[in-house]
Amino acid sequence: MTSRLPSLNGLRAFEAAARHLSFTLAAAELNVTQTAISHQIKRLEQELGVKLFVRQNRALALTPQARDYLPGIRAAFNDLRLATDRLLRKDNDRVLTVSTLSSLAAKWLLPRLSAFQEAHPGIDVRITTSTALVDFARDDVDAAIRYGRGQWPGLRADWLMADELFPVCSPALLAAGKPLRCPQDLAEQTLLHTTGSYHDDWRLWLTAAGLPPDFSRQPGLSFDLVFMTVQAAIDGLGVAIGRTSYVEADIAKGRLVVPFTIALPDEWGFYLVSPQASADSPKLSAFRQWLTADTSGKAGDKR
Repeated sequence: MTSRLPSLNGLRAFEAAARHLSFTLAAAELNVTQTAISHQIKRLEQELGVKLFVRQNRALALTPQARDYLPGIRAAFNDLRLATDRLLRKDNDRVLTVSTLSSLAAKWLLPRLSAFQEAHPGIDVRITTSTALVDFARDDVDAAIRYGRGQWPGLRADWLMADELFPVCSPALLAAGKPLRCPQDLAEQTLLHTTGSYHDDWRLWLTAAGLPPDFSRQPGLSFDLVFMTVQAAIDGLGVAIGRTSYVEADIAKGRLVVPFTIALPDEWGFYLVSPQASADSPKLSAFRQWLTADTSGKAGDKR
């Protein structure tokens, strides 16, 4: 006849209280009240028909029966923890979580991911977007694609690519009445701006084109995300400053055109950033190898 196992909650309370020799500390560990620990221990003692704890001079002590019982219970909980760790580790080995900027994800990364999935069907990629830097010690993220100079202390930063800056617009706008034969013709156009990290792009390009910096202050439209600025250009609302990573696909498909030949290389670039301790994990190594192969030969290659 199979014997009935005692309450799992009671066993957890017993193991924690026996380890701490304190109902108070056991309650804090298990996030319950001291009264709950006391009730669970009492119920376990009734189920077993054995006294487990005695109080001696205001201290808690194990009975001889409890001392004999404890090693097996502790080993059982350790086995449960190890089995759970193995299960989660196995799942984590096939799930790759990557954080990046929302516009870069939409305009550059997502259209490429099918190629990675075909090459590595055993890895599930999860994309999260944020403008904040990832805290790898706190966030459930394996790697991040970030824009900067590659100087993040304590992290591995693998160079991917740099952008060039240049104006873009829809073919319909270019074919409309107002010509765009030279940069000075932008005075008759609506300029589309992106706020935040890229707010200075127009001024930088206009300066490189030989126009005064305040040229960019003429009335225009502003958006807080690059892909919104790009979409506004596609819809013919004005002329945007394009960045290679964000507009190359739309140029290739004819949704955008480049009216001028002047392109300004960006001093910063995109990096794949990851913690040193996990940078060489199989899933991350596979993603890095695929990503760097895809970006090799891009404009501004600094490797």
